[in-house]
Amino acid sequence: MGVKVVVDTNVFVSGVFFGGPPGDVLAAWRDERIELVVSPEIFEEYVRVGERLSARFPRVDAGPALRLVAAFATPVSAAPLPEPVCADRDDDKFLACAAAAGARYVVSGDRALLATSPYGNVAVVRPRDFMDNVCP
Repeated sequence: MGVKVVVDTNVFVSGVFFGGPPGDVLAAWRDERIELVVSPEIFEEYVRVGERLSARFPRVDAGPALRLVAAFATPVSAAPLPEPVCADRDDDKFLACAAAAGARYVVSGDRALLATSPYGNVAVVRPRDFMDNVCP
């Protein structure tokens, strides 16, 4: 298994619904080139947003991707960060998961989350940069 990675929700749903570099990140996970790590809080957000978008875009069903994550992603129990880091405190869960799992990367397109990089040993990178530089 490859490098441990946390994928934020915008990258996950963009990859499922629209492809592009976020889809390439998910394909790298399916091809076992990276190890996707998720906390229960992250998975719950994937489900909530995925179901909402599936209702909005009925031609795309997030269900199969969510079932793959439930079955094959590495689950991680992550305590909340001791201090707020992200401008949007809800995004701290991605950094907490990465820190708890020993993941080196959070893949995100969220500017506020990107602005926290590096957080300890965790780099927050855009999907294209991740695919070009870490997982070519």
